[in-house]
Amino acid sequence: MQDIVYSELTEDQKLNPKVRSRIINEFAPLIKYIASRIAIRLPPHIDLNDLINAGVIGLIDAIEKFDSSKQIKFKTYAEFRIRGAILDELRSMDWVPRSVRQKARKVEDAIAKLEYELGRPATDEEIAREMNVDMETFHKLLSETASVSLLSLDDLGEDETDLSKRNILEFIIQDERDWPSHRLRTAEISTLVAKAIQSLPEKERMVISLYYYDELTMKEIGHVLKFTESRVSQIHTKAVLRLRSKMQKILKEISM
Repeated sequence: MQDIVYSELTEDQKLNPKVRSRIINEFAPLIKYIASRIAIRLPPHIDLNDLINAGVIGLIDAIEKFDSSKQIKFKTYAEFRIRGAILDELRSMDWVPRSVRQKARKVEDAIAKLEYELGRPATDEEIAREMNVDMETFHKLLSETASVSLLSLDDLGEDETDLSKRNILEFIIQDERDWPSHRLRTAEISTLVAKAIQSLPEKERMVISLYYYDELTMKEIGHVLKFTESRVSQIHTKAVLRLRSKMQKILKEISM
């Protein structure tokens, strides 16, 4: 596959059914892996096969739109499109109740407000106090909004006309004419995102690292950190909501 995946895909290759079939077969394990990791945190009524089918559509979209002149590896671009197509399928299902989204927004707003005022990460107790709830209710809120955090790092909003609400990776790979400037901005975004992650409280930073970089499951992370799986999920939700607020601010600043 290397002659196709890591070099320019010609228009003839993109339209060739045999080439497409070959690429789809090559990437089938990756599509299943991405879909399965997402499905772990979804309600049981969500069919894994529906997510896999959406991933295949995302891969086909990647084949059609891939442009090697942007100096992005096809595998990287394909992963982005596969995951994006699966998340789009989930959004179309509207499987997260509006009430749950509203709860997640309230937690996120409380975190953003406190961190602006305090100049540091807010503690659980401070967030709960800001929301005028006890700790048991606050932890219950985190558990209830865990499903929303699945989309939060990839979906900074649903209004695609608003640059500040676009996916960070989509912003990085968007069409640019001034490539030296584009590469500089990409490096700047990467640095800012890394700093945002580093600014997280230690437990949240560790959960994000183990989940997204080491690709451990919530249960496996629980074994490593000696937490229950539900507690790991709560920490992950809080970390994602915290990062979501920081990333929105980053995209607004770089779009000005």
